[in-house]
Amino acid sequence: MRWIRRSFGYSRGEARGLAGLLVIMLLTILAPILLRPELPTYLPAADQKGVDELATQLKEHRTVEQGFALRFPKREYRKYERRSPRYPAVPQVRLSPFDPNALTAEDWEARGVPHFVAARMVKYGQAAGGFKAKVQMKKMYGLEDSVYQRLAPFMQLPDEAPKRDYAAKRPGPDGKFPPFASGDATPSKFPRKPRNLQPFDLNTADTTQLMQIRGIGAGRAKWVVKYRNQLGGYVREDQLDEVFVLRDAPDLRDSLKKYTFVASGFAPKTVNVNTASFDELYLQPYIGKPRARLIVAYRQQHGPFKSVEDLKQMPTLKPADWEKMRPYVRCE
Repeated sequence: MRWIRRSFGYSRGEARGLAGLLVIMLLTILAPILLRPELPTYLPAADQKGVDELATQLKEHRTVEQGFALRFPKREYRKYERRSPRYPAVPQVRLSPFDPNALTAEDWEARGVPHFVAARMVKYGQAAGGFKAKVQMKKMYGLEDSVYQRLAPFMQLPDEAPKRDYAAKRPGPDGKFPPFASGDATPSKFPRKPRNLQPFDLNTADTTQLMQIRGIGAGRAKWVVKYRNQLGGYVREDQLDEVFVLRDAPDLRDSLKKYTFVASGFAPKTVNVNTASFDELYLQPYIGKPRARLIVAYRQQHGPFKSVEDLKQMPTLKPADWEKMRPYVRCE
């Protein structure tokens, strides 16, 4: 204590306080070590007893399950056996040559075909218009190969289906196909596209005329006519690139450009920018709603347009857009 007072210049009270603080810090460090509880002792016998009890319970549970299985044994069904009175047994017949297209489901069962396969074979034969070859029977789902091999020698059908004579359907010297025979399939409901098509006017053609071009169906033809009506007429063939259904079909656009033309001197339908309402303006594809609002606002603030060149004053109108719009607007 005196050493602390002499070394640090503490008073007697300060030295005692420092000594007390050091004693408290030492007790704080040593207390967890001195007061640590004693670790429990591991007793393997108790754990082993618990394991033995669990094993006994599992064994008793397994015994109960086995007893249930013995009281209710699993049934064993023979393949293709029909226990229900709904499907009575069909007496078997001796195999002899037969026509597969003349047999009923019961006739197939009498020849050893399972009930569900027999019904399927009859249904397939009716849908296909009759079996043409043995190979069709072989591919029937559910028919085992052993059953097919036993019945195949007695089927009055060729092994393979006869090949179609495509040579008879080739066009003649005049480019026309021969007429359909009575046994042939019915002709297609879609008319054939003409091979030598003469170019026609794009602004006067209807959907029927447009559909003569290969690849152009009723849907695409309607879109070509619809866009023509919205524009007021095509002034150049490149406008076909703007048709919605032709944007991803460059080959069809090339076909349309090949067989169509825009008559020289054609005057498209125009819209008067001084008198047309907003609803009339925005229907023009090259104007649209944003530009239609600007045109109406400009008329209200500055009065009527003096010439169509005044439309260039709109800040959103690019030179390329102006060139497209120019043939379809007028100022009166």
